Amino acid sequence: MNYKFDFGAVFERAPELLWATLGTFGLAFAGMALALLIGILGVIARTSHNKIARAPVIAFVEIVRNTPFLVQIFYIYFALPLMGIRLNPTATAIIALGINGGAYAIEIIRGGVESISKGQVEAGYALGLHKADVFRLIVLKPALRAIYPSLTSQFIMLTLTTSVCTSIAAYELTSAAQRIESDTFRSFEVYFSVTGIYLVISSVMMGIFALISRRYFSYPAR
Repeated sequence: MNYKFDFGAVFERAPELLWATLGTFGLAFAGMALALLIGILGVIARTSHNKIARAPVIAFVEIVRNTPFLVQIFYIYFALPLMGIRLNPTATAIIALGINGGAYAIEIIRGGVESISKGQVEAGYALGLHKADVFRLIVLKPALRAIYPSLTSQFIMLTLTTSVCTSIAAYELTSAAQRIESDTFRSFEVYFSVTGIYLVISSVMMGIFALISRRYFSYPAR
């Protein structure tokens, strides 16, 4: 093999990779925030006694979980403009990530909510707590504590899924890597470096989630 490794091109474009990494974090955190909001609101509707509220959530979860993320992001970016809804690549990526992650978050959170015994809920009402306080303090927080590992694993997966957003030219790490590779023709060096950066990103995310767990979900409850 006569190939000579040269990481010089990667080092020269390091600032670009750094900014793209920040772009990946931005997409990931925005997508996670939206996914968590969708998850919580979806669980409220999914666990209600109103069939009209439950049916759309069930359909939403089934459609999103059984279609590829790439198809979903293409639909938002290319199909919605036909109905007059035009979004830039960044907004499209955040919404697609939020919708995709939200569908999984609904089912994960629902599992935690349904694990809370009815006795605890009834005790909250007996103490005179408002319905919203019962859901927030007695149902949601213990449920999040129970499903936190599964939820954070899904969010780390969502962070890595940001790489698919390069398909619509959203500014993130993989899109920057493609530009650098096309300019330098150093495929091995570029993608080897990007692989290492994604490992660092995952490690950082796990560290952040571990800090949140110790701060908000450790015993005794705070």
